[in-house]
Amino acid sequence: MALVPLNGIELNVQTEGSGDLVVLVMGTGSPGRVWRTYQVPALVKAGYRVAYFDNRGIKPSSECADGFTIDDMVADTAALITHLGAPAHVVGTSLGARVVQELVLTRPDLVRSAVMMATTARPDPVQQMWARGMRELHDKGIELPAAFYAATSVVRNLAPATLEDPVIARDWLQMYEFASAAPSAGERVQLSLGDFPPRVDAYRGITVRSLVVGFAEDRVLPPRLSREVADAIPGARYAEVADCGHIGYLERPDEVNRLLVEFIGGA
Repeated sequence: MALVPLNGIELNVQTEGSGDLVVLVMGTGSPGRVWRTYQVPALVKAGYRVAYFDNRGIKPSSECADGFTIDDMVADTAALITHLGAPAHVVGTSLGARVVQELVLTRPDLVRSAVMMATTARPDPVQQMWARGMRELHDKGIELPAAFYAATSVVRNLAPATLEDPVIARDWLQMYEFASAAPSAGERVQLSLGDFPPRVDAYRGITVRSLVVGFAEDRVLPPRLSREVADAIPGARYAEVADCGHIGYLERPDEVNRLLVEFIGGA
């Protein structure tokens, strides 16, 4: 990946493949390379040039620890698309999906089609309280024990069906235990972006061809919230992936990739 100066900051960007441009926008606290596990190879194989990046707040992109807004993240994504050659198909998950929703409202000229996964048009009280707790841990300098972080993350992000197999459950626990860390200052800012006014009425003005994907066992942003976004966007398609939680693109990658490739390809 390479640092690219865009929108007054630096974004850590990687592109792979050739063809029409697809830009992937990650959610809160996660680096862009998460897409590299399943979605990037599938989209490259399908004939697309795929770009993924670390959002502001995620090092080595500019941390912007003094604060930023979702509008800043939207402007970052717009600048990246312009830099790489607009228009693009744009895919986002969680906070990244909200970025995509605001992008297609403000800069529809940059977007061929939009996919929003595990998304919302309104703040969720449970998610707000969790984010508040994480911010307080950061502010007090408290780092959760790795084992506790791993266990809570697995329960929070994965579906019960995924955890039925103890071997698979242990693999996920080990991954989260290895990755555990207190949120950085930039991640703390991202955690504050869950406090926002409802946007349902605004999304009725979206004109870009859109797919909204809900994950059936998502405890972070339940699928009813994703369906509400789809219902608000004129002509949007809604699809729900069974037996997966908030990171359904990692739990059920074959089904998610099928939806992405078919939709982006115009099917």
